[in-house]
Amino acid sequence: MTPIHHPFARAMALALLVSGIFAAPKPVQAQTTAFKQAVAESVARDEDLASFYRARDFAGLWTGTSDEARLRRNALLTAFANAGNHALPEATYDPDALVARIQSAQTAADKGAMDVEISELYLSYARALQTGILTPGRVIPAIKREVPLRSSLSYLEGIESANPSAYLASLAPTAPEYARLLREKLRLERLVSVGGWGPTVPGGKLEPGDTGAAVVALRDRLVAMGYLERSATQTYDGAITMAVQAFQEAHGLEVDGIAGESTLDELNVPVTTRLQHVIVAMERERWLNQPRGERHIWVNMTDYSAAIIDNDIVTFQTRSVIGATSSDRQTPEFSDEMDHMVINPSWYVPRSIIVNEYLPALQRNRNAVSHILVTDSRGRPVNRGAVNFRQYNARTFPFSMRQPPSNRNALGLVKFMFPNRYNIYLHDTPAKSLFGRNVRAFSHGCVRLNDPFDFAYALLAKQESDPEGYFQSILRSGNETRVNLEEHVPVHLVYRTAFTHTTGELNFRRDIYGRDARIWNALAGEGVEIRAVEG
Repeated sequence: MTPIHHPFARAMALALLVSGIFAAPKPVQAQTTAFKQAVAESVARDEDLASFYRARDFAGLWTGTSDEARLRRNALLTAFANAGNHALPEATYDPDALVARIQSAQTAADKGAMDVEISELYLSYARALQTGILTPGRVIPAIKREVPLRSSLSYLEGIESANPSAYLASLAPTAPEYARLLREKLRLERLVSVGGWGPTVPGGKLEPGDTGAAVVALRDRLVAMGYLERSATQTYDGAITMAVQAFQEAHGLEVDGIAGESTLDELNVPVTTRLQHVIVAMERERWLNQPRGERHIWVNMTDYSAAIIDNDIVTFQTRSVIGATSSDRQTPEFSDEMDHMVINPSWYVPRSIIVNEYLPALQRNRNAVSHILVTDSRGRPVNRGAVNFRQYNARTFPFSMRQPPSNRNALGLVKFMFPNRYNIYLHDTPAKSLFGRNVRAFSHGCVRLNDPFDFAYALLAKQESDPEGYFQSILRSGNETRVNLEEHVPVHLVYRTAFTHTTGELNFRRDIYGRDARIWNALAGEGVEIRAVEG
């Protein structure tokens, strides 16, 4: 972990350096032919590159002495010099190494091949910055997100036709969250360079009124983290209590002002680990680098929350329960569009639950789970007394199961649908007590809401003058009723262990499924490093 000194100054120095590197005698015809032939041979393996260079008659994009080529080179080298700011692998985009390779290209053929090499490196950088370094589903199969990939040709035409510096700057995600995470990353890197947050706080439990060395350590760490003004107190006083509460709020802990085991565990996480979380969140932002919708639903699994966002402002938020931590129950990550809700829903039991949970129970006692109907292929109830459940196994069981609408229905009294191949949706639940827990990973994969009626009112307010009255009248009927949303609402199921509020405060949550640890390891394998930046 090497300290980085003023990366922007380094970029400016490189921009000045390259202005004189590429000067060369005006090529004669033979040199031009050798250059173009080398370009043609180098792009033959990539159709997009071949198409682009063919349209240019195999002329160089980066090499040469024209003002356009010079501006592109300087812009690219400057971008490479600052690649680490965006948590991209600095060794891959090392401008000094690239300059050295360019200088070593002596012949026209060498320069032609070098022009294509620079284009390939540029394309790698553009993709990494705009849509991510990793392919998410290859790292974690439960990430079903469709990354908004762009074509090579679009990147090449963009850098050719636009102001190169402005175009390169435009590649980074434009979502406000990315800018806030980038700012926090640079702040944490400066903290790394000065040793982080100082000594850890000794284990045990600290609470208001306590005194001694452990309280002093707690005080100093809260000061270093920015939760407490500088103080000389050695007593766990009101100011420390309030600082602990603010820390707990920002880390998804029970807000009681007592530094117990969970709070101390989170307090003692080193700044380098927190920096990893922020870098992973930046990569995740690149995977979602597309319009989210002026109004959209944002479900952050690690925060156990579901929110309605209007123009980057949270207009409604509720607690949620997500899939359990076992691999077969974890909630997947993806985006889709909510187009309707169902009031007084039936629960059509997923096949996996039928054969893995209910069939064994029925084999022991045919009257088990009596609140759920056994149905045939046409949805008609089956007389349990006429069925020998023991003759079937998970593969041969021919029946379905359905729970009719009721207060006891597993989906509660309303479900919110964004039809998808994973059979995931948001819904009410009769198991209200689970929302009082700090960790809420209990479902089979769907997302349960603590305040589903208010969630429905907020959605219906766009199309009904009296959304509550409209909803309640359908609810009182007891009839299963589909209500279409006149304007579909994008839904984003995300997993962020680091995120900011719109006012800028950085929050952290625990990696409940262990996904971000795996993503960090994959990023590190691609050359992403923790930096210490001075100044």
